[in-house]
Amino acid sequence: MDTITNLKAFVATADAGSLSGAARQLGVVPSVISKRIDQLEWRIRAPLFNRSTRKLALTDVGERYLPTVRKAIRQVDDTLAGMARASGELEGHIRVKIPTTLGVLYLSEILNNFLRSQPMISMDIVLADRSVNPLEEGFDIAIGALPELYGQVQDLPLCLMKRFLCAAPSYLERRGAPLRPADLVDHDCLVFTTSGARWEFQSDQGLIGIDVRPKLRTNHGAAICQAALAGSGIAVLSDYLASAPLKSGQLLEVLPGFAVPGLWLKALVPSSRIELPRVRILLDWLEQSLKPLPPWDTTQRANA
Repeated sequence: MDTITNLKAFVATADAGSLSGAARQLGVVPSVISKRIDQLEWRIRAPLFNRSTRKLALTDVGERYLPTVRKAIRQVDDTLAGMARASGELEGHIRVKIPTTLGVLYLSEILNNFLRSQPMISMDIVLADRSVNPLEEGFDIAIGALPELYGQVQDLPLCLMKRFLCAAPSYLERRGAPLRPADLVDHDCLVFTTSGARWEFQSDQGLIGIDVRPKLRTNHGAAICQAALAGSGIAVLSDYLASAPLKSGQLLEVLPGFAVPGLWLKALVPSSRIELPRVRILLDWLEQSLKPLPPWDTTQRANA
């Protein structure tokens, strides 16, 4: 098992980009990770990382064999999980990617509740707002709301996220309210980098697309919301961010006659992983936690 442990240290270091990051992920000190990497490099008689004072970078050998090592570790974990199932216990490791702001506010709690219910399962949770191909990047489940599809990856809808065009009263008093989507080109717009600066609206004539001028562009949803609350501009916000300030009056809905299309929060799962019992039970847990209404949909929940 020392070889498996060393291989896991190699993968964790490649994923984290540093010995300290790998150490935090595996719950050990950096010197232990360094020792495991040294043992593995001695075993194969080749370096896996180019080390410098600033960063760790994979060598050609490390880059070439990282996918193979990741697959081998999964096969070992799956074998151990199968042996555990024979004894009636679910066991194994799950690697999950979740969106940053939604993850901090809601999904982390859902996943932690799952872990408490399954004492023999462990989990890596990676927060990122970019699109992720779980098959290529070694995730069992990648949760997100971007429309990308990937080969050999199943796309499972979890819940619909409503979106609203919002601004603070102070901004609208200062700049005036747009009357139609085309007016947004003359306004300060707060843009979520991943979604882009082309905003779409539903109308009686169909879908309208507008290329807005970013006053602020950021890859963090909470930062967009904070800027809107501060009166810096107009933003498209998902309901998990917008509902509370809209209800309190801190934000006002802009262009209410032109709805912003919602986005489906989805779980992307490699076809080769979806029938693993530990992955299947986590997907069931996510569906039960987010349907029929997600925990942030307090208005409809109160009326349900």
